[in-house]
Amino acid sequence: MTHTVAEPLRSAPAAASMQLGFISGVLALLAAFAAAGSTIPLFNIYRAEEGFTNAGISLGVGAYSAATLGALLVLGRLSGYVGRRPVAVASLTLIMLGCVLLLSVHNIGTLVAGRLLMGLGGGLASSSLPAYIVDTAPAKPQWLASVASSQTIMLGLALGAVASGALVQFGPWPRDLVFVVAIIMLLLSAALIVMSPETVKRCPGAWASLRPSVRVPARVRKLVPVSAAVFLGTWATGAFYQAFVPGLVQDQLGTASPLILGVVVAAYMGPSALGSPLGGLFSPATAQRIGMAAFVVGWAGLVTSTTVGTLPFFIAATTVAGVGQGIAISSAVRGLLHGSCPGDRAPIFAMVYLLSYSAATFPSLISGALSHTVPLQQLAIGHAVLALIATSITLVAVRDPAGDSGASTFR
Repeated sequence: MTHTVAEPLRSAPAAASMQLGFISGVLALLAAFAAAGSTIPLFNIYRAEEGFTNAGISLGVGAYSAATLGALLVLGRLSGYVGRRPVAVASLTLIMLGCVLLLSVHNIGTLVAGRLLMGLGGGLASSSLPAYIVDTAPAKPQWLASVASSQTIMLGLALGAVASGALVQFGPWPRDLVFVVAIIMLLLSAALIVMSPETVKRCPGAWASLRPSVRVPARVRKLVPVSAAVFLGTWATGAFYQAFVPGLVQDQLGTASPLILGVVVAAYMGPSALGSPLGGLFSPATAQRIGMAAFVVGWAGLVTSTTVGTLPFFIAATTVAGVGQGIAISSAVRGLLHGSCPGDRAPIFAMVYLLSYSAATFPSLISGALSHTVPLQQLAIGHAVLALIATSITLVAVRDPAGDSGASTFR
């Protein structure tokens, strides 16, 4: 059954209002995922002080991703019916509630519950805020919309990890202050969204949109399999960094510093945003090949550095992988957004992040189950093999989107 999706507002807001909307959307998405990334430097503290295992930490990461998946499946199209702003504010509120719960983590259940709330909020944010960013983005440079919508999440995770590591290591209340800061950021972001213009008209069909459905424009459907390979390789690696790199850095590289851990995670997430504009210099297909090639080279360095136990080499290889994934992800998103209209964007981003969080969830849960018996370095090699498979698929099968700029057709 085909549902009517909200059309763009006929009376375009003033340029200044649209600029405010773009800035507010970027800052809100940044704050949402900085809050999500802020938990990572605390994982070794939970391991040391509460006795959490690698499998338990992996369960918390998996709970976040699973909740995000559920939100994307059920609520991914909602902002096209009730408006971008209400859904965005709801997403920020859920993440704030997750932060409140994580102020008191003394057992795995609390960690999982807090991450579940963050995941629900992250799912809503992943579909509504990127679509809002694209709706309000300036026309030039052309790559800005795809870069801001696809890479702000990675940049937020990086900033959250580094800031959290610094606060945990040098600030007071090491287990609490980071979440207080995150709550303040989320409140300010929600206020900016409220003051920004709406970009779609409210229309009937919101309840019907809650039925799980994944739809993409017919003209870019042929791009989805290769895009899925890109998201699988890169997001599975992101989940590995969240769940297992804290233990890997401590066990194989000899440091338990929360700040160093934050820097290591940021070295993967942060350069992703720096690599994205580089992809804009090439066609989407060429950029994906370049990005995934760099990504797998970075993985080779990661495996080598953990074998020899060299932290600077590990960070350098992580940076190469991060730049590569930034080029690949943003270029894949650019191809999927090719010729899209506002009504297409929330479903496209719901599909993008559905694939991405599936890639983060299932390998992480499998790795968590294996971590009882398999050393972390062997798990790293397994993820490197997955990255190599994804890269091979991309190099062979990637294609540019068709030049057709007509209206999208959903089936």
